[in-house]
Amino acid sequence: MLVLTRKSGEKILIGDDIVITVLDARGDSIRIGIDAPRGVKIQRDEVVRAVTEANLAASHADAQAEERLKAVFGTSQP
Repeated sequence: MLVLTRKSGEKILIGDDIVITVLDARGDSIRIGIDAPRGVKIQRDEVVRAVTEANLAASHADAQAEERLKAVFGTSQP
């Protein structure tokens, strides 16, 4: 991992077509801007983790419901 110190307005270049700009720094948080080609996915880690956990929970609930249907009817229902 590369660790850099940047001031407001300074930029970080990633490859030839991604630019990270420090917009503001206050206390323990910063605001950054990311300029990247349209095809590059940019996602917040906490959002990806929350969606993954929700999907796993829904999948687990579906599996439990399927098991309950099998227990009641002896076979799964559409």
